Amino acid sequence: MPKFYCQYCGGYAISIQSLTAHLCPRHPLGVNKGKCALYEGGEKSEYYCKYCGCRAPSITSLTARKCVRHPAGVNKGNCAPAL
Repeated sequence: MPKFYCQYCGGYAISIQSLTAHLCPRHPLGVNKGKCALYEGGEKSEYYCKYCGCRAPSITSLTARKCVRHPAGVNKGNCAPAL
């Protein structure tokens, strides 16, 4: 069964419709101020941040980190998974 992941929080659902129906705890606008968004990359053994290059074993652990090279400024946003 496929899993569809959120690019902001790493949560997953079995359909895109159910994923994008949930409020996201790590949405860029703030906690639960927007819906989860589909991560369009595939499942990997490691995920890399597209801004700073740090790596993590899951999207959830990657997006939990503050990013030192975030476009909004140092530690002003979370790491984001590269495709």
